[in-house]
Amino acid sequence: MSARSGSRRSRKITLNTLGVLVAVVTLFPIFWMVSTAFKPPTEIYSLTPQPLPLHPTWANFRNVLNGSVIGMPYWTFLRNSLFVTLSAVVVSSVVALLAAVAVARFRFRFRFRSTYLIMLLIVQMVPQQALVIALYLDFRKVNLLDSLIGLSLLYITFSLPVTIWMLRNFVAAVPRELEQAAAIDGAGPFQVFWKVLLPLVAPGLVTTSVFAFIFAWNEFIFALTFLGTDESKYTLPVYVTYFFGRGTTDWGAIMAASVLFTLPVMIFFLIVQRRLRTGLIAGAVKG
Repeated sequence: MSARSGSRRSRKITLNTLGVLVAVVTLFPIFWMVSTAFKPPTEIYSLTPQPLPLHPTWANFRNVLNGSVIGMPYWTFLRNSLFVTLSAVVVSSVVALLAAVAVARFRFRFRFRSTYLIMLLIVQMVPQQALVIALYLDFRKVNLLDSLIGLSLLYITFSLPVTIWMLRNFVAAVPRELEQAAAIDGAGPFQVFWKVLLPLVAPGLVTTSVFAFIFAWNEFIFALTFLGTDESKYTLPVYVTYFFGRGTTDWGAIMAASVLFTLPVMIFFLIVQRRLRTGLIAGAVKG
């Protein structure tokens, strides 16, 4: 009995040690990014690296916020990123929810439901970068280049396959008996959807919106290609690139811009973390 207890204790210590090592390796780049953002240039380029800034400064953040490099303030690019990201999250969530309800609840002829789900998986297998040229030519024909609306439509299109596929499992996990009971009590189709189905699927809706948010917020290649030379419509991932590659690299400004770029994502996760955890657990239950 003591040998088994000792084995459990040693295994627990080993797992905890591995967990701490993984956490340190994962969090160290974030720690170094934040630390460098507050360092003056003399400490950033010093041959003796310091984990913490000896003389903290806000100069790097001021250079990013006032737009001294590109001539436009940080808030312009933040507004652009928020517009395309929130548009992608809201529209893709609404459309994906309606499509998921249709796939999970309605009957299709000729086994179209299975074919539709397989098509969604096939679309996800295609590398997005392989579609840049074709989509660029199509968007140019319909005058959607250099447009935040066009970029939002693109992000919505890329987000829909995975959100539909995930939401379909959440909708299928809701018992049909709940909807039938509401219908017997006199509720119409809209009331059944709004008062019965939507509250139960809400955690899954939050979970899928996180994936749409991460994709739209971090995407760089399509934003750089489709927004062209109109710098006033650039998003934050493109804005960060203006601090290097022009004869010199301002690492302090890059790290400060990266910190500011990360903050909205952290705030979003803090807001939805409770429903996100519930949604992940609910999504693991087979309906």
